[in-house]
Amino acid sequence: MSQRDHFFSLDDMEQGIFRQLTDGISTRIFPGDQAMISVVRIEPHAKGSTHHHPEEQWGVMLEGSAIRIQGGEEIPVKKGDFWRTPGGVEHTVIGGENGAVILDVFSPPRDEYRKPGSGFGTS
Repeated sequence: MSQRDHFFSLDDMEQGIFRQLTDGISTRIFPGDQAMISVVRIEPHAKGSTHHHPEEQWGVMLEGSAIRIQGGEEIPVKKGDFWRTPGGVEHTVIGGENGAVILDVFSPPRDEYRKPGSGFGTS
């Protein structure tokens, strides 16, 4: 395997494993051995389902804005903000006025995200 097989672009919507999380929210997933990256695209005002999972999750707002709802608390996030969601904590997101692009990192990788599908894989 060439090392080029380990290089990707945030803007290439053909790369990664596609998952439609809900109406207006989709992602491209890049699994590794110990961590997984998910590039999430959120349309304006789209709302995810409240869910939780055992994996730790970090998020980075790359573009736009959103409301992050985590552990019942609503927290506005904008470009450049990042956050940690411990395993087992309920969370969701609502896209801002212009939508958002979020880079999520999961550790360990989420098994249900290793193949194309739909939904948040809620627990």
